[in-house]
Amino acid sequence: MAPLRVFGTFLWVAAVLVQCQSFDPNKAGPQSWDPSDVGTDTSTNTTYKNPIFTQNVGDPYMTRYSLDGEDWYLFTYSTNDNVTLKRSKALTDNWDNAETRVVFNPDPDSGEPWSTDLWAPEIHQLNGTWYIIFSATPDRDNPPPLQDAMCPINCPAINHRMFVLASDGPDPWTAKFAMKGMLNTYDQFAIDGTYFSYKGQLYHIYSCWEQTYSAWPANLCITHMSDPWTVESNLTDRRMISVPNEPWERVPYGRPDTRLATNEGPQQLTNPKTGQNFVVYSAARVNTPFYCLGLLELVGDNPMEYQSWRKHRDGCVFHQNPAASVYGTGHASFTTSPDGSEGYIVYHAITTPNPAADLYRTVRTQKFEWADDGSPRFPIVENGPFPVPAGQNGQRQETMDTLPRTHWASWGRQVA
Repeated sequence: MAPLRVFGTFLWVAAVLVQCQSFDPNKAGPQSWDPSDVGTDTSTNTTYKNPIFTQNVGDPYMTRYSLDGEDWYLFTYSTNDNVTLKRSKALTDNWDNAETRVVFNPDPDSGEPWSTDLWAPEIHQLNGTWYIIFSATPDRDNPPPLQDAMCPINCPAINHRMFVLASDGPDPWTAKFAMKGMLNTYDQFAIDGTYFSYKGQLYHIYSCWEQTYSAWPANLCITHMSDPWTVESNLTDRRMISVPNEPWERVPYGRPDTRLATNEGPQQLTNPKTGQNFVVYSAARVNTPFYCLGLLELVGDNPMEYQSWRKHRDGCVFHQNPAASVYGTGHASFTTSPDGSEGYIVYHAITTPNPAADLYRTVRTQKFEWADDGSPRFPIVENGPFPVPAGQNGQRQETMDTLPRTHWASWGRQVA
């Protein structure tokens, strides 16, 4: 009977959590943090603790760039209202104190398709130009009742689409960003889009529904691009490369129907030694403690064939740690230490097993390694302290050639 009681508890918790869902970070909190427990220990500069950013944000995207002899970490995340960049010369210094720049601030009352609920921005340098890819909707996730009625269950995000901003210069910190346009997702739900580069070709991988009014499940779709703002695949060429059919991809665990079954937040990760390509994605449900990371590997030679992808089916590869009071670990991105010798996962998490509808998420980072089979080996989620990344705090930094290729490769050329 014990398993039945646990399953019943999960159902009750899930029922509570799906009521009045909100993903607006301006509504939750505030939370207070002791500065000595955030980021780098400034008394020694040799260790750091999680979180590294305490503002209520999700979907962190971290990359690096060099300009005029200076190396920077460049960071963006979901604010819900705009696209904000931060930069710092250190990965683990307290990002609450980092330089900040708003590069896109739409009028929420304009009715433009990109005007509200801006989620999961990413910034990529492709062929010398910086592009920001993000999702948004014109209606604050409150679609017209007759449109919502077409879905089998409520579908507040039905009008979310993907958009691209382009820079007018090589420096992302001083460049102006202008709307390049909406990515073609066939007038269907689309969130958490990212670029995937392979053998000189560029692809768009994003969270999608099978049909216009599906509502659930949220799958991973891939389309081919002719440039960073143009999808050249038609709807019949689009492929779903992952569906949440594993029990750990559903809430509660093993739920028999597809409501709340989620694959989202895809991110390319390339092994710098073997060249193996992976997509790390988020599974389960963002506003539950069970949100975690799953793993796909490109085992074929054509990313547009679903047979080319193999899912790690043995469970989440990165997940909650109740012993450390860290839950809902998901939507990751990847970068390296300043000297390029270490890989780091950057992710968001919550600190309660019973989150409110208005989530409070903070940003964290930990070092990861590579297994003998070439796959990423992620750590147990912890708060630290940890050693600071190699090369941080004044040590000699190597060139950007040591970065994982997913962060700097051009879409227009062969990746060696």
